[in-house]
Amino acid sequence: MMWWDMARGWAEREPLAMVSVLACEGSAPRGPGTRMLVSAGSTWGTIGGGALEFRAIEQARRALDLAPGSWRVQDYPLGPLLGQCCGGRVRLLIEHLDFRGLAALQGMHEGALLVSHFSLERIDRHWIVDGQPTPLSARADKPEAGARILETVGQWRRPVYLFGAGHVGQAIARHMTGLPLRLCWFDTRPMFEMLDGVVIVAEDEIASCVAQAPPEAAFLILTHDHALDYRLTRAALQRTARGYVGLIGSATKRARFVSRLRDEGIDAATPGRLVCPIGIGGVTGKEPDVIAISVLAQLLQLSAQMAENKEKVSVLG
Repeated sequence: MMWWDMARGWAEREPLAMVSVLACEGSAPRGPGTRMLVSAGSTWGTIGGGALEFRAIEQARRALDLAPGSWRVQDYPLGPLLGQCCGGRVRLLIEHLDFRGLAALQGMHEGALLVSHFSLERIDRHWIVDGQPTPLSARADKPEAGARILETVGQWRRPVYLFGAGHVGQAIARHMTGLPLRLCWFDTRPMFEMLDGVVIVAEDEIASCVAQAPPEAAFLILTHDHALDYRLTRAALQRTARGYVGLIGSATKRARFVSRLRDEGIDAATPGRLVCPIGIGGVTGKEPDVIAISVLAQLLQLSAQMAENKEKVSVLG
């Protein structure tokens, strides 16, 4: 059952709040569009568990003391809150659901976008067929009355852990907007702190970001330093025997890394274990945008295969 179907029936019986992930940055437990319903005595769904979810449930139940339709947007820093050295932040929308604001969600056309219109009294929602999702940032100004947000609902977005905020990293982040991928972006250099979406992590801690990634994450490693590239590649390959570990560089760089990893007892030579050079075959341009589009096309191919496999498992199960 989708959240709006559950919410419509539930909100008729008792006061109900909803927590929505509007935007996130860094190693967040769940991505934008994730929702959780909260009543005085129970919950439905999850935004990732742990301390963040505990705080969110607490705030949602406080919202039940306010008038139906009341809403607020809150930002949570993940480092201090969740004990994650990789930091980041999550922006949550917390609202006391007004049943009237859900009235238009009677059904969803395939490919439709959910429109949320913020007013002082409540948030009204409906479907539209044509349009583009609203790009949301955890650093931008919070939505206020009069704001209108469009989002794609029900589409799985594979987390992409991108290490490196140089020219190619920026191009990948720029072209990822609107794709069914969720960016988690890291660098060690304070000079990139002002880039929207980048989390700066100390060099001696950044490899731990790999361990904090969810099982389905893809890793893209393109830092400014070969030694750091190697540490991140090793951490990614030690963590998982499947998935995508992409390393920017030449066939020569790949051969050197594979040899060093083999000496440490790590298999990087098996086809598909380490993708280097990155990107789909046949694209030879070295411009950042060309590399970015080639890499994203490769990720989309693999994500489609993963989503198809998940669907097959669900059907068989």
